[in-house]
Amino acid sequence: MQQNQEISALIRTCVGYLERNGYTNERIERYKSMWRNGICLYMNDRGLSDYDPTVGERFIQTTISRIVTAGERDIIRSVSVLNDILANNNISKRITHPIKRELRGQIGEVIKRFLAKLKELRRCKSTLQGHLVYLYRFNQYLEVNAITSLEDINEQHILSFVSTQTNNRTNIISSLKLFLRFLHEERIITKDLSYALAGYKWKKTEKLPSFYSEKEVKQIEGSISQSSPVGKRNFAVLLLSTRLGLRASDIAGLCFSNIDWENSLIALEQYKTKNEIKLPLLTEVGEAIIAYLKFGRPKSETTNIFLSARAPYRPMTGHAVSSCVRQQIDASHVCVAERKKGPHAMRHSLASRLLEQNVSLPIISEALGHQTTDATMSYLQIDMQMLRKCSLDVPAVSEDFYNQKNGAFYE
Repeated sequence: MQQNQEISALIRTCVGYLERNGYTNERIERYKSMWRNGICLYMNDRGLSDYDPTVGERFIQTTISRIVTAGERDIIRSVSVLNDILANNNISKRITHPIKRELRGQIGEVIKRFLAKLKELRRCKSTLQGHLVYLYRFNQYLEVNAITSLEDINEQHILSFVSTQTNNRTNIISSLKLFLRFLHEERIITKDLSYALAGYKWKKTEKLPSFYSEKEVKQIEGSISQSSPVGKRNFAVLLLSTRLGLRASDIAGLCFSNIDWENSLIALEQYKTKNEIKLPLLTEVGEAIIAYLKFGRPKSETTNIFLSARAPYRPMTGHAVSSCVRQQIDASHVCVAERKKGPHAMRHSLASRLLEQNVSLPIISEALGHQTTDATMSYLQIDMQMLRKCSLDVPAVSEDFYNQKNGAFYE
C-alpha cells in the first residue's frame, strides 16, 4: 500500500487500469479532463508533485460547494479513483448502502418479536420489509413523544400517528392493525387497540390503465437512435416491452439461457409471479438483441443480456429498465398528458392492440403471463371499440306511457 506517488505516474496507472477493465474511451477522457483541470492544477498552483489522500481531501474542500451538483459528484469520484489506485491498485465499486432501521427500546423489541412470528408464518421478504418500515416509523413517533412503554400507548397516540403519515397510509394502517392485534393476542397488553383503526374505510376507485395507440408506440420506437451502444441496448429493451409486453424486472433478468434461437422462443420464470412463460422471439426483437450483443454490449462474464452503460458493467436493474423506457417516451415527443410512462404502460398498450384485433382473453392472458383471465379483465376497460359493440339501443317509449293517469306522475 503506497502512501503517496507522483501525480502524473499515478494518473498513468489509473488510465491503464481503466483501459484494462473495459471503460469506454469517452469515460476515460472524461477522467483525464477532470484530473488535468482539477487536481493537477490545484497541485501545480501549490508547487506539489506527489499526491496522497490528504491532498485530494484538501482539494475537494476548496472546490466543492455545500450543495453538491452532478458535475461536482464526478470530481469527487475522480479523486476517489486516485485514492483507490494508490491504496489497492483497484477501483472500488460505488455501493448504495440501505437505510438501517434500528428498532429501539421495549416497543422496538416487541416489534422484532412480531416480525419474527410473521417470518415463522412464512410471510415473504417484501411483506416483512414493508411491516418493518411502517412499524419503524411508529416506533420513532412514540420515541419522539416520550412514549417508551406499551402500556402507555392509547387510541389518541395511534390516530395521531396515522394522521401524520401522508404516503402509503393504507399499508401503514394494515401493519398497525396486525401489530396491535398481536399485542392483545399475546397478552402483552390487556386491551385490543386495533379497534381504534376500525373506522378507517377506503373506497377503491377504478383506475383506467395508461396505454398508447399503435401510432404512438411506433413513434416511440422510431425515436431511438441506434448509432451508439446505449441506443442499441435501449432499442432492444423497448421492443421487449412494446412487442412482447415483458415487465421491467423480467427484461432486466433476461439471460442468454432464456433465448432459444433455433426455435425462436423466449422462455423465462417471471420475477413477479414465479410462473414460467414462453413467448415467440419476433424477428424485430431478435434482430435488435443481436445488434446489441454484436455491436453494443460491453465484454462481461455475466449471463444477463442487458448491462449498465458505464463500467464497472453490471446487469441492469428493473428500475434502470423502467427509467430507460420513460426516457425514450419523453424523447419521442409523444403527448403523454396524464398517462403513466414505462414498461407497464407499454404492456397495457400491447393488451389494447390485441383486444382491437379480436384476440381472445385467454390467449392475451397467456401472452402477458397472467395466472387467470381475471387479471387481464382490467384491460377490457381500455377497449372502447369493444365496449361500444356491447352497448344496447334504448327502445323508444310511446306517448301513451307518459300520458297514463293523466300524466300526473311526471308533473
